Amino acid sequence: MSGPNTSYDPVEVAALDPQAVDAAVTQALAAAAAATSLEQLKAARSAHQGDRSALALANREIGALPPSAKAEAGKRVGSARGRVAQAFTARQAELEDERDERILTEEAVDVTLPTGRRPLGRRHPIELMSQRIADLFVGMGWEIAEGPEIEAEWFNFDALNFDADHPARQMQDTFYVDPPEGGLVLRTHTSPVQARTLLERGVPVYVAAIGRVFRTDELDATHMPAFHQVEGLAVDEGITMAHLKGTLDRLASELFGDGITTRLRPSFFPFTEPSAEMDLRCFVCRGEDPDCRTCKGTGWIEWGGCGMVNRNVLTACGVDPDRYTGFAFGMGIDRALMFRTGVSDMRDMIEGDVRFDAQFGMEI
Repeated sequence: MSGPNTSYDPVEVAALDPQAVDAAVTQALAAAAAATSLEQLKAARSAHQGDRSALALANREIGALPPSAKAEAGKRVGSARGRVAQAFTARQAELEDERDERILTEEAVDVTLPTGRRPLGRRHPIELMSQRIADLFVGMGWEIAEGPEIEAEWFNFDALNFDADHPARQMQDTFYVDPPEGGLVLRTHTSPVQARTLLERGVPVYVAAIGRVFRTDELDATHMPAFHQVEGLAVDEGITMAHLKGTLDRLASELFGDGITTRLRPSFFPFTEPSAEMDLRCFVCRGEDPDCRTCKGTGWIEWGGCGMVNRNVLTACGVDPDRYTGFAFGMGIDRALMFRTGVSDMRDMIEGDVRFDAQFGMEI
């Protein structure tokens, strides 16, 4: 067995050659000085101080030297690596100072400037709710129809099968435009759009009318003299109550969550026959909490009215009731907004307090 190589000359190892070590140091110092950003310095540090750098490779070669040569080689390489590390640390401090100074200059805020005291505007929550409902109908392939708020009495009552002595015609329920005998009223519902649509467009027709209506109600937490309604009308061959129920269930689930359905209770409206009051499955307890404050433990919430379009309405609008049938429904948009957001007082919607509107923002 041969003994240790005591005569090994470390100069013969290329990586440990003093000139090679000095050259590696010179290159590293130049790279550190040339870096103009922290990103460039990071790349230079990896190249000259990383595991694959010349000085790192030289350091690994020291282990292969005989004991008599390790001390001198280790001192030479260690000193070189220390100089390089010191240079990179100093350059990093310089670049960080430059970065901080640049940020202070570029992102400076003049605290003496007057603040913008005009708040950003927002769409009213009722408008947002109306737009959401309109989008739901458009998504089902329906059209959006409009009508005037000052309406002819014939469209508001006569075309919808209201008798001449119907209580809704009385001035204590309806706003009449002066002179009272002029035959103009502030529409009491969006149903006049039904008659206008049938006369103007003919059949088949699938439209939703969204707008403001007026009644002589006292302003309180649950009533307003001016509020908003959505009216749905579908007239075509073969329309049945089943189509009505399916449409209402679709609207309920889209507005209040999956699984929310409706139920129909017999009722009476002049413009529909048969007619029904529609209830909404409680979206808070879903009918499972007898102590629910929203539905009073019944599991249902009153939502609006609906039914099959009365034959007399179809006839008044020039539609053959023996060939075509249809359904109509209507509900309050303000009430739907209360359901969705938990608003307990309708007066909050119309008082113009920006703090009320600001909590809604924009809805998508």
